[in-house]
Amino acid sequence: MIAQLQEHGCEFRLAEGDCLITDLEWDEMRALVLPIRRVLTHRESEDVRALYKATAGDLTTADFPRVQSYTQFSMVSQTTWLGELLSEQRFTSVLQPIVFANMPGKVFAHEALLRGVGKNDAIVYPKHLFDVARGCGMLVQLDLAARRSAIERMVLDDIPEILFVNLTPSTIDDPLSSLSETVAMIDAAKIPHERIVFEVVESDQAQDVNQLRTLLRYYRDAGFRVALDDVGAGYSSLNLLHQLRPDFVKLDMDLIRGVDTDPYKALIAQKIIEIANALFIETIAEGVETPAELAWVQKHGATYAQGFGIARPGVPTLNGRTPRGVELLNV
Repeated sequence: MIAQLQEHGCEFRLAEGDCLITDLEWDEMRALVLPIRRVLTHRESEDVRALYKATAGDLTTADFPRVQSYTQFSMVSQTTWLGELLSEQRFTSVLQPIVFANMPGKVFAHEALLRGVGKNDAIVYPKHLFDVARGCGMLVQLDLAARRSAIERMVLDDIPEILFVNLTPSTIDDPLSSLSETVAMIDAAKIPHERIVFEVVESDQAQDVNQLRTLLRYYRDAGFRVALDDVGAGYSSLNLLHQLRPDFVKLDMDLIRGVDTDPYKALIAQKIIEIANALFIETIAEGVETPAELAWVQKHGATYAQGFGIARPGVPTLNGRTPRGVELLNV
């Protein structure tokens, strides 16, 4: 950390207890946060504690409750940056095809994947966006922006097929309010509700299944369909099958990767497909990257397939321009 401070020309002083103190303007501090995060391991980022005082002066007991792990601090320090993206609506979506497993040349649907666009035209990928939003309490705004961006992309690209839109249940406190905003966007775009599938992400982290079931009932009653993401990633997602009864299940990409050579993965994936077929739930194999994986998926009865081995997501555009493909560090 001292090497990073020296490299950026920052003056600092050492204090008791392995403590570093430096005086920086907010913008200078934000420019330093990510380079330091890059040189720390995940464990070190959790162990290191950080405090930012907006005004000069000695530390007091009132400051201690605001001390955070460096991981949390690095996320919260991006609040201004994320707020600017949200206020300026600097988001776009790219679409990745979902094809019929037995006819991979025929597109069944597209999944909308969020991309942020920084002021320097650098692409910001969704993991970084949602990690920062989660750390600074802006998940609700980001989730709504992601849904809006997905609908706009469907209209701009004149997509005739079904659209899968990610839905983060943990961001929704009021199902009726959330649904009304979503329906207003879709109806304004004149998109029939049956052409939209809401894909429940973070389903394995669902704390209140009854609340999640209520949320999805609102969406179903409005004519939308529901997909459960990352099935096979943990016991909880399998248990949610009978509790949520989705229209589609997406087999976790880690389960599909190498499924043709790993008998453990193959047996688990095969049983999930068999269960889904018996319950009249359509299956989507995610993360198909090789001809052998696709052949396995076809042989064992998955309905649809998705992955880089079939088609990559499209090129992002914002206001008719293509941003630079520079990925920010996913802290």
